[in-house]
Amino acid sequence: MAVQITYRWTRRLFMRVVKNGDVHVSAPYGTSKRVIEAFIGQHREWLEKAREKAAQSQEKRAAFYARLPLTTNAQRVEAVSRLSAIVEPMIARHSQEMAVAPSSISYRRMISRWGVCKIKEKSICFSLYLLLLPEWCIEHIVVHELCHLIEPSHNARFHALMDKYYPRWHEARKETLRLLRS
Repeated sequence: MAVQITYRWTRRLFMRVVKNGDVHVSAPYGTSKRVIEAFIGQHREWLEKAREKAAQSQEKRAAFYARLPLTTNAQRVEAVSRLSAIVEPMIARHSQEMAVAPSSISYRRMISRWGVCKIKEKSICFSLYLLLLPEWCIEHIVVHELCHLIEPSHNARFHALMDKYYPRWHEARKETLRLLRS
């Protein structure tokens, strides 16, 4: 178990377990290593449960992504073909409605994000793993990335745009997370 300690302007010690099972501790400036080690020791039972939960979560994520093998070039080419047949009509429809147009659309094997919008280039890249989701959840991601062409950040204006152009986005996001964690 790796422990990472970060000193911050905070009043108390704080600990969390990250995805890979490592422990991150935030401590007030000036806190001794002995106090931090004691804090970790006092919460050993909680740590073990949290690390076990993180490991189970990682296993579920790995099993989810393993359902779409993308190890060979042929598999990737076929996945791009299937996904573009789903995504591009959605982009055409929503782009017209939203009065935006991406300069390019690409597809990559990404597991940390469903989509990426590069604002300056007006390009959008989608994860090939979107193929593991129902079409209405894919549409949520498409609209999400198109909204970034209007509003780069996830502020109130962005959420208002999502409400306007894809009112089911909350439901789609919940379903996407449920599928990823089940």
